[in-house]
Amino acid sequence: MSDTFVAVLMGSDSDLPQMQPAIDTLKKFGLRVEVKVTSAHRTPAATHAYVTDADQRGCGVFIAAAGMAAHLAGAVAAITVKPVIGVPINASLEGLDALLSTVQMPGGIPVATVAIGKAGAKNAAYLAAQILATADPSLAELVKAERAESAKAVQAKDAALQAKLTQSAS
Repeated sequence: MSDTFVAVLMGSDSDLPQMQPAIDTLKKFGLRVEVKVTSAHRTPAATHAYVTDADQRGCGVFIAAAGMAAHLAGAVAAITVKPVIGVPINASLEGLDALLSTVQMPGGIPVATVAIGKAGAKNAAYLAAQILATADPSLAELVKAERAESAKAVQAKDAALQAKLTQSAS
């Protein structure tokens, strides 16, 4: 795999429990990950400086997580032309405010937006891996293998359920 890395940015350290699945999934694929707390509103200059620097050092995808006003992903997308994936965090209003703030970007400044919270964090990591896999055949094979393992797990759960139902019917 290349020296390309994924930057996981969070608006607050309190977002880490919801974002840990993204970090874990990226590492499972063998991807380098940088994790940083930065804010679109409270530290805009530092956010700009980090994104610019990460861009120059080989960041391939940015994952930006924020709750409430959730402008971090949009602020990052305004600085870079690399893919930005926004993860809305459930900090208030069940995360709906963050979802709308993340997904409603003006034309020309796209942010790929995933589900709210942990499921979104995990999907952001998978999407980042898929984006990077377009230029990395070995990573593409890892993503395919992970999908195959996931399918096997579902099939095993169904087989166990069918066996249980058959026992109950007897």
